[in-house]
Amino acid sequence: MRPKPRLRLRPRPPEPSGARRLARRHPGALLALFLCSTGGALAALALPAALGHTVDRLVDGGPVPWAGLLLCAVLTLAETGFDAGAAVLTTSTGARLTAHLRTRTTARVLAAEPRRALAVPTGDLTARLTARTADAATAPVTAAGAVAGVLLPLGAIVGLFVIDPWTAAAFLLGAPLLVALLHTFTRRTADAGADYQRAQSVIAHRLTEALDGADTIRAARTGAREYRRILEPLTTLAAHGRRTWAVYGRAAGQSALLLPLLMLLVLAVGGLRLHAGAIGVGDLVAASRYAALAVGIGSLTGALGALARSRAAARTLDPLLTLDPLPHEGLGPLPGGPGHLELRDVGVVQDGKQDGNQDGEPLLNGEPDRKPLLTGVHLTVPGGTSLAVVGRSGSGKSVFAAVVGRLLDPDTGTVLLDGVPLTAMDPALLRPEIAYAFARPALPGTTVEDTIAFGPWTAGPAAVREGARAARADGFVGLLPYGYATPLTDAPLSGGERQRLGLARAFAHPGRLLILDDALSGLDTVTEHHVRRALDERAGRCTRVIVAHRLSSAARADRVLWLEDGRVRATGPHEELWADPEYRAVFRTETGETAEADEEPGAGADGALPRARTEVEAR
Repeated sequence: MRPKPRLRLRPRPPEPSGARRLARRHPGALLALFLCSTGGALAALALPAALGHTVDRLVDGGPVPWAGLLLCAVLTLAETGFDAGAAVLTTSTGARLTAHLRTRTTARVLAAEPRRALAVPTGDLTARLTARTADAATAPVTAAGAVAGVLLPLGAIVGLFVIDPWTAAAFLLGAPLLVALLHTFTRRTADAGADYQRAQSVIAHRLTEALDGADTIRAARTGAREYRRILEPLTTLAAHGRRTWAVYGRAAGQSALLLPLLMLLVLAVGGLRLHAGAIGVGDLVAASRYAALAVGIGSLTGALGALARSRAAARTLDPLLTLDPLPHEGLGPLPGGPGHLELRDVGVVQDGKQDGNQDGEPLLNGEPDRKPLLTGVHLTVPGGTSLAVVGRSGSGKSVFAAVVGRLLDPDTGTVLLDGVPLTAMDPALLRPEIAYAFARPALPGTTVEDTIAFGPWTAGPAAVREGARAARADGFVGLLPYGYATPLTDAPLSGGERQRLGLARAFAHPGRLLILDDALSGLDTVTEHHVRRALDERAGRCTRVIVAHRLSSAARADRVLWLEDGRVRATGPHEELWADPEYRAVFRTETGETAEADEEPGAGADGALPRARTEVEAR
């Protein structure tokens, strides 16, 4: 009986990457950093007053003011200790916040529909999850540590007023110029930093593309051209870098001119006031120290620059942190069944909501490409049977595989598994029911056993070895230096061996639906034959969807889905479809066969392959 649907859960609210939210993550450490920065600033502000009072006592010719000297020493040690504590807390808290932001951003990306998450080019996504998160996470730490940068100049100005208002007024004459300098620096640094980060993202994306296609580049001997293409944005990157340093240089040069003039003006007025008898020698010493602290407002440029970079980095993370997770109605677990699959009027349109092309550059016409990938797919796959999905390149085979396993939600229509819409299932309960294997599988984990055990649950040693045997991976694994305990870094794997590890992982996590997206393409004929037998052994217990390019895979399936331009051209047993010359042409196009159209259409009961295919593979 189909479960009664519940109301659709609302997507989680957006999670902005602002400093305020990050600050709530480690409030104790940030409070300690704030206290250390404040304590160091207060010690630094108290030291000139204590020093001036001690100098006055010495000038008066009385007994040595040991108490004053001891107080100066204690304040000096306190300032040093607080500054050291602030440095340690800045480093450790920044690292923890960076780890938290990276984890949160990555989790948000993984929880979203892949089509939405991967709208950002791969290289740019990598840059955002690494360098950008580190920049954005520094904002709370920088803000907490910047207390000293603000408190010192403001406290020093107050100290100048206490000593002598005229001396303080002399400093305030140049204060507006200093404030204007800091404001301009902050604005220009933010703009330059954002442009620099965008140029970095373009380079990262192009480099990732080249690494993924290294074999193709090597075979085509286009390495020099790719080298130029990857490094071409370096000119723009260098321009933005020079612009950033020019901003720093102008700010430093203007500060180097303005700050000494302010110091000179304060000391000149203080000297005149000393000559007039309005202040004493100790007051002049204290005023000079306070003037040095007051002009130290220029040290805020570093903190302001860091905050500007953090803000620019946070803006690049916001699109990732606001990704909606896969919506669902909270149904689960699925009712018992062998994986009855049904598609009702399923359609998928290529997502055109990106703001730019694959290099992060704006679209020329500003209009998204709305190319249909699947259109009006109606299909029922009985539970426990096998379905081969065939068609020419670009016909929608991988899109179909992604839709039936809910790696992609259709734009129209519904996909049901054992009578329950996939969109109604809690993803945490749905994922263990579906196993995937890909042509180029990712191999997470430290050892070979780790990567096979990796999945919705950690497969035990027995399941790992059984999965490896089914995928015919146990043979080459046994030849590795430490068998299943061999680190992946010490296991040189061919493309076919990587595919077998991916298949072993799928076999080690049995569910009611097994999807092979071109996962047999790298296997030799004998290995493929044994893997297909392992798939056949799951008949009646598991539905198998196999994206097939080889004639042998289609011939062995219970049913074939023939796609053309995203539409269902035909469905039925391979033997029936083989009578259509256009169906036969699909395999000649995909595999390069030159078999005659009237060759034997299918495999017999003994599992023999069609004769034309056998001859091709034998050659």
